[in-house]
Amino acid sequence: MATPLPTGLTAGTYAIDASHSQAAFTVRHAGISKVRGTLAITGGTIAVGDDLDSSTVSAELDAASVSTGDANRDNHLRSADFWDAENKPTWTFASRSIQGDGDDYVITGDLTINGVTKPVELEAEFAGTATDPFGNARAGFEAKTEISRKEFDLTWNAALETGGVLVGDKIKITLDVSAIKQA
Repeated sequence: MATPLPTGLTAGTYAIDASHSQAAFTVRHAGISKVRGTLAITGGTIAVGDDLDSSTVSAELDAASVSTGDANRDNHLRSADFWDAENKPTWTFASRSIQGDGDDYVITGDLTINGVTKPVELEAEFAGTATDPFGNARAGFEAKTEISRKEFDLTWNAALETGGVLVGDKIKITLDVSAIKQA
């Protein structure tokens, strides 16, 4: 049996609106606090079929757009120690399946960071639809996941005098996406 679309979402192609979408991350710092940052979602498509089983999601993120509120840290993250944004500027996500019901879903797909692709599951929520002042039909989505940065070959770290390491392994990622239905 096919998984029905959420109420209010209609079949069609939706382009991710980069100016109203964002990826955010949180990682442990020195084992005692958290560093938060954002990355720009530069593009992507949500192809909504007649049901969720025939729907797909793809997205692109700009590794160089990182913003944590500290220019030195941002530059370090862009460097070859971490993301090597000069040589590997784009992160991608491509769904393989979408399952769920109501407004809560699991999107399984492939996430590529730093040239390494790994499967991930996004816990997603459909936030609804609206028509903007320009007549565009919009759909909103939120999603979250947690990854191990080591699985993406992001292994730079520094030992602490008190034990442990400077940068935690687990990274929480949240996505806020607004998409515009294409004619």
